[in-house]
Amino acid sequence: MSKFPPQSARGFWYWVIEFILRPILKAATSRDWRGGEYLRIEQGIVVAMNHLSWYDPLVAAHFVNDNGRPVRFLAKVEVFNIPLLGSILRSAGQIPVKRGNSDAAAGSLREAIAAINNGQCVVIYPEGTLTRDPNLWPMTAKTGAARIALMTGAPVIPAAQWGPQEVLAPYTKRLRLFPRKTMHVWAGPAVDLDDLRTQPVTAATLREATERIMLAITKILAEQRGEVPPAEPLDRRIALQKKADS
Repeated sequence: MSKFPPQSARGFWYWVIEFILRPILKAATSRDWRGGEYLRIEQGIVVAMNHLSWYDPLVAAHFVNDNGRPVRFLAKVEVFNIPLLGSILRSAGQIPVKRGNSDAAAGSLREAIAAINNGQCVVIYPEGTLTRDPNLWPMTAKTGAARIALMTGAPVIPAAQWGPQEVLAPYTKRLRLFPRKTMHVWAGPAVDLDDLRTQPVTAATLREATERIMLAITKILAEQRGEVPPAEPLDRRIALQKKADS
């Protein structure tokens, strides 16, 4: 295995963002990176991560870049609608996701699949939103990461992060950079989906693949935290419905 895989094109704005943010992130936080070797393979991959804080993407990008993979995120389209920022994100290769529109969702899926087939690394938060679990354990998830993996044959690398919530607590806007925090990001071996790859991509296979992905992420997070996760993850649909009703 080579130290780093062949580099896919970053583009001008990707280099600009990396040039600006990398030294800031290194100065603002310390890092506990583990399992980076699982990313350094010569093919397109899906990195599936838990979602704790709006600060997460910076930490995830830092980890993935440190392991030789330009990062491609699936991100809410609202971010891309911000003047200038949206153009920069598109130029940097990020992928907008529209919710509640099947045609738009299919377009985002096609972009992600094209990136994977082009040998790139796509980072996905399968939960689709910040966790609503009161103790910040992963919830049940949407099936996008599983669908992309089964349609492309790409390995799904599970990764857990712990620490971003100390910099920016969930659903808040107040940064807490002092005292300096440690960002823990650990990756594990690819989730075993081999038996599912030979089956039709049905709701049942997508659900099974998604459950395996989330179980792998939760196991890594439990090891990071030194704690036992809930026997059953919080159902994201119920949690989001309660939020909508409140």
